Amino acid sequence: MKILFATPEFAPWIKTGGLGDVSGALPAALSALGHDVHVLIPAYDRFATLTDRHAVLDWPAADGWPAARLTAVEQPGGVTLLLLECPELFGHGGGPYVDSRGNDHPNNARRFGFLAWVAARLAGPDSPWQAWQPDILHCHDWTVGMAPFYLWLAAQRTGQPVAASVMTVHNLAFQGLFPMWDADMLQVPYEWRGAQGVEYWGQLSMLKAGLSFADAVTTVSPTYAREIQTEALGMGLQGVLQARASRLHGILNGVDTDIWNPATDTLLPQNYSPASMGGKAVCKAALQREFGLTERPDVLLLALVGRLTPQKGIDLVVEALPWIVEQGTQLVVLGQGDQALQQALTAAALAHPQQVSINIGFSESQAHRIEAGADAFLMPSRFEPCGLNQMYSQLYGTVPLVHATGGLADSVVDLTAGVDRATGVVMPQATPGALLLGLERLRSAFADKRIWQALQHNGMRGGFGWQDSARAYDALYRNLRPQIGASDT
Repeated sequence: MKILFATPEFAPWIKTGGLGDVSGALPAALSALGHDVHVLIPAYDRFATLTDRHAVLDWPAADGWPAARLTAVEQPGGVTLLLLECPELFGHGGGPYVDSRGNDHPNNARRFGFLAWVAARLAGPDSPWQAWQPDILHCHDWTVGMAPFYLWLAAQRTGQPVAASVMTVHNLAFQGLFPMWDADMLQVPYEWRGAQGVEYWGQLSMLKAGLSFADAVTTVSPTYAREIQTEALGMGLQGVLQARASRLHGILNGVDTDIWNPATDTLLPQNYSPASMGGKAVCKAALQREFGLTERPDVLLLALVGRLTPQKGIDLVVEALPWIVEQGTQLVVLGQGDQALQQALTAAALAHPQQVSINIGFSESQAHRIEAGADAFLMPSRFEPCGLNQMYSQLYGTVPLVHATGGLADSVVDLTAGVDRATGVVMPQATPGALLLGLERLRSAFADKRIWQALQHNGMRGGFGWQDSARAYDALYRNLRPQIGASDT
């Protein structure tokens, strides 16, 4: 099949989180199954170094949208990257969503509305690029949420078949909310500006448009697909998702095992594998030195990498700091986020420099060294659509402690399953008491060499590559057919 991905991120070129990893790895895995995959993405400034691009077509200004240019660059794995060149919209500094000061780009509605418009045109009956027309339009997150809606409108207007559309939700908390007066600029017909269309509590929601009009909706784990149909995690969209339950699918993300593999990872001081684990001890000692901790192989070394926010349960970790210090356990933190949480962790590091160390910010190489050098990884997230670090941890023989939510529940097997299957410790609730109990269980397992080695080896043999996920998407695509007016609205 011909598959068009529409996304705002594509690792390693542009990445703010798991979305970038998915957009960078899944197309190659689908290509390996024999599909012809093109990835449409804005031509941000950082793509300027790609000099081997070739012109696809000039996009004239029309229908209130600016002029643009579409160029193509071949990527490893047989994937074609389609760059939407429009300096007026995508030539800003900063990141894909915010400027260099961390503020939203003021024209985000127009920027991502245009991206969605172009994606829908390329997948529709009146595509200006007749040489390559997709069978599937796969849209990722709110930034291209308008595309399934535009594609549905084109089918209604022309009565001709269009590509089948798939909308993937990476995190329902980010919905692309804008004032309803942007509906004119986004060319939303008046009759679809209400609750049956793009309206969300008086605002325009790009994500709701995608959820409501796509032929299929996917999330990044089976458990999260169930959770977002509840009031607790539905973010006000649970009614929409319940109505579309027959078209809602949970497919667990994978990880790029060419990059995340302790046997070949060039960022580690020494490589290791399940058959030869000596290198992990070397990585632990090196990590303790790098972060200024006491170099002791017998001390349980905990790690935390990611956004320092309550969603990630970092406040629970802060509450557990007295226990961590009292037990002689060590903690390494890499990340940034909530100022109060950063300050609390920094204060603990200043008070106990040989046990607690924090590095505000993010470093890809440090993240690899932390995954390899730590004994255990903390992910007590209140909700987690998929999560990737718990998968990286298991691949690196680092035992995860997680809350039973979303992809964490789908990818970590608790100790109670027995030493033949268990890969970590799973908390039933995201509470201070549950985290302390989980830490106690983790410490007890660490003290038993037989149990700990079983947890490590079980996790390292778990796989987590993209092959299974790609096959699940392949099956979903094959069950879809280009059709007119598939929306349930």
